[in-house]
Amino acid sequence: MKGRGELISWLRVHLAAGVGAVRFARLLERFGDPERIVRATIDELTQVEGIGHATARQIHEGLLTVDPETELALVEEGGIRIITLDESDYPELLRNSPCPPAVLYVKGELREQDQLAVAVVGTRRAGRYGAEQASKFGYLLAQAGFAVVSGLARGIDGEAHRGALLAGGRTLAVLGSGLKEIYPPEHDGLAEKIADGHGALISELPMQITPEAGHFPARNRIIAAMSLGTVVIEAPTRSGALITARLATEYNREVFAVPGPIDAPTFAGSNELIKSGRAKLVSSLEDILDELGQAGELIKSQLASSDTPSRPQQVNMQALRTDGLNGTERTVWEFLSTGVHDVDTICQCCGLSAAGTTAALTMLQIKGLVKQLPGNQYHRR
Repeated sequence: MKGRGELISWLRVHLAAGVGAVRFARLLERFGDPERIVRATIDELTQVEGIGHATARQIHEGLLTVDPETELALVEEGGIRIITLDESDYPELLRNSPCPPAVLYVKGELREQDQLAVAVVGTRRAGRYGAEQASKFGYLLAQAGFAVVSGLARGIDGEAHRGALLAGGRTLAVLGSGLKEIYPPEHDGLAEKIADGHGALISELPMQITPEAGHFPARNRIIAAMSLGTVVIEAPTRSGALITARLATEYNREVFAVPGPIDAPTFAGSNELIKSGRAKLVSSLEDILDELGQAGELIKSQLASSDTPSRPQQVNMQALRTDGLNGTERTVWEFLSTGVHDVDTICQCCGLSAAGTTAALTMLQIKGLVKQLPGNQYHRR
């Protein structure tokens, strides 16, 4: 762990105007360490690739005017740790990506096991089916031993994190804002749970930076780079999730997509990934493991060697699926515990309308809880 003085130098360069991840890397390559960057003259800065005189002057002035002491005080107050690119616990996959952040703000704990990670991403405006799939894959991946990486956003991201937590696994949330204020604010409790022994909150942005549209593509590159593969769930044609998928491909990572209705706009992007061959269609954990090479084989061998490999998954997945049932769905689900029934019997015994019963049965089938038999009969799976 770095001393305070050394950390101040890293933060001074990180905060200086005109310095991003690429320029920080080039500055390090030229000068060796941040302390020498801080002492560099304008002329010396112009010797770095891509830095002209105007940019060198901007960086030089920035190095003199930023306030790393205040930034470090915010870090310490928030119980956050700074991890720099040269430290041993910096995520290895991210370090070896084309554009790794020189500085990571981390609340919680990064562990060596988190190198075995898969990202789950998708739209903020998730429908019920997409949210259920995000929860399911977050749960299954975490239960199998993967760290689930996502962006803490509304919709698919939040559901993937929750699924991982429900499985008792680990999850990493990469934010497109500073860690002083959690965004969105309704995920403050979720963020606290992640940081409290179940993973980490991560950002490359200074503490007080607010969420802006331009921050999220850069955030997405971290999600893609930290993960062995990315699972896209419910993404429209103009979606940040598709940026993550494209970056994953550029970083030689696997890309997966869960299919959705062909006429649903929110699935148009993810369906196109599958259609164009840029993503593998997935419907199960095994579909993902099959594409992850040695990591996937390792997980499959561990699952196969377990005394009861499928029991925890079956029991917990039923709990996961039934946890989000609305009143009508739960009424029908509980009634079907008595046996096989047709729609009319379900309507009469449950006191429900035909339309309400049909809607509930449809959703229960989508969730994999109910199966339709010939003669319009239904029973629990």
